[in-house]
Amino acid sequence: MKTNLSNLIKQFPKKKVLVVGDVMVDEFVFGNVERISPEAPVPIVDVEREIFHLGGAANVVSNICSLEGRAFICGIIGADPIGGKLMSELSRLKVPLEGLVIDRDRPTILKTRIIAHSQQVVRIDREKRMKVQGEVLGSLLSYIYKTLDEIDVLIISDYGKGVIASRLLKEIIPFAKKRKKPIVVDPKIENFLSYKDVTIITPNHHEAGALIGAKITDKKSLHWVGNKILEKVGCEAVLITRGEKGMSLFRKDSSPVHIPTEAKEVYDVTGAGDTVIAVLARCLAEGAD
Repeated sequence: MKTNLSNLIKQFPKKKVLVVGDVMVDEFVFGNVERISPEAPVPIVDVEREIFHLGGAANVVSNICSLEGRAFICGIIGADPIGGKLMSELSRLKVPLEGLVIDRDRPTILKTRIIAHSQQVVRIDREKRMKVQGEVLGSLLSYIYKTLDEIDVLIISDYGKGVIASRLLKEIIPFAKKRKKPIVVDPKIENFLSYKDVTIITPNHHEAGALIGAKITDKKSLHWVGNKILEKVGCEAVLITRGEKGMSLFRKDSSPVHIPTEAKEVYDVTGAGDTVIAVLARCLAEGAD
């Protein structure tokens, strides 16, 4: 098993992954709180430093690059400095930028997390969530059609910000399936039924329960939810990520596989799902089951 995994990892640089979805930038503002504002009962954060990271679909790309994989990205940015910062970071990772479409009617998505004494005080989101359409949609589809033949696996990274609209999914899923490309989806509830016939979806346990109007409370409800999603979506597999309880894989005509975790002290889980889908897609690209 270890030998097979080792051989699989050695092949990572040879395979190409296309990530389609909501690209964004994560900003982290770190500081100290020693006072309460006289204007309102809120803490005053004295800023010490700020850092920026690729977020959303762009973070999936970053994970693929960290595994020495070759990544392509397709999404929307605004005509603004944050979009420039995002492109600059992707260029540093040697990711082609042709799939980034500029939409002058919306900003590049920016999530700002203000953290004091290792605790998140507040998060500020700058975004517009309208569904992509018109020329912008046409540009996205054009790039996807052009790129799909040269990639080995397609990731759909849906953060519910408007890029992954049902019209786009109706076009690209059959197109990818005809070319026998594995399709891996990080889903959102709004597009649940539009993911039909993909290879695998990776909801977290909250999303999985919400997808079919149930709550996962124990092993029995987990199995029911996983199998129900398989039935409704018609995909080959469902991987439910469960935080500190690990992950559970459901496949047609197979018993569930439960993958445990090792205990860690974690206070920020930002991007954990992006890491899961990046590693999963890389392995599928190599022909792993």
